Amino acid sequence: MSFVHLWLLFLLPLSLIPLLLERQHSRSYSWLGLLPRDRLSDLLGLLLKILAALALFFMTLGVAGPVTDAQYIERIGQGAQLVLIIDRSASMDDPFSGAESSGVAGESKAGAAERLITRFVKERTNDMFGMVTFSNSAIHALPLNDNRDAILAAIRAAGGAALFQTNIGSGLTSGLAQFDKTPDSGSRAIILLSDGGGRIGANIQQKVRDWLERMNVTLYWIVLRQPGAISIFDTSFKPPEDKPLPPSIELNEFFKTLNTGYQAYEAEDPKSLAAAIEDINRKEKKPIRYMEEIPGRDYSPYCYALAACLLALLLAAKFIEVRTWH
Repeated sequence: MSFVHLWLLFLLPLSLIPLLLERQHSRSYSWLGLLPRDRLSDLLGLLLKILAALALFFMTLGVAGPVTDAQYIERIGQGAQLVLIIDRSASMDDPFSGAESSGVAGESKAGAAERLITRFVKERTNDMFGMVTFSNSAIHALPLNDNRDAILAAIRAAGGAALFQTNIGSGLTSGLAQFDKTPDSGSRAIILLSDGGGRIGANIQQKVRDWLERMNVTLYWIVLRQPGAISIFDTSFKPPEDKPLPPSIELNEFFKTLNTGYQAYEAEDPKSLAAAIEDINRKEKKPIRYMEEIPGRDYSPYCYALAACLLALLLAAKFIEVRTWH
């Protein structure tokens, strides 16, 4: 048992005040010796004092907030530990070329991503979610946790002002770092959502490769394809002489060399984005161990109820009190 306002317990001795007060008599007599000893009245008077003291005691106890501690029970469900890595470069504010097909004309890529990821999170009740956004650098939006309100708030907050850079390497390493201090529940994945690729240096590539293997993390990459852009799945594309591969194709080729699980998707409109997220939803439903919090029990209402009953008895006693004659 613990108390929300522990210091209020020091006021409990004040509940003894009714026991120290003398009863008030409505009549005065010249000589009390004329009256016989009324032991029943004395007993009732003491009882009323005890009732008043108990009422004060339970009122003070209720205000102090007695609660039991929360308990944690291990459960086994269907889900995963998922870290969302979301591109917030300025191009994410551009609308899909086929936005009208979703019924939301002019919907931006960032807006569609927010809408669909929000639905994705609400459908997965046993998952732990973390979130990282990136443009010129990574921003830790939310560590891995199972608080749905915090996750949804972080997704809404990700739609802020954007910059004109795409530092995918920083986003990936920051996202992977979230798994480092979280016990492995049996299923882990990163969902990278961007509208293009970025070049990653050799050192960052090696770090990403090592961390994915060590932490046993699957990588999903959803590419929000720009209108007219080269597909990352175009195996026939050859760059001009002495020119490197486009960043998105180069990044996809690197991801395909990973020893851990990897799946890429391309989305040209909200409908194909929804299909990609739904496919991930189906794949990442594996047995997962998680801790369910059982909230502590609040005993304040019971204290208030007892105090109310005691006060009701005192009022009833006052109501039936025998009136003195005039």
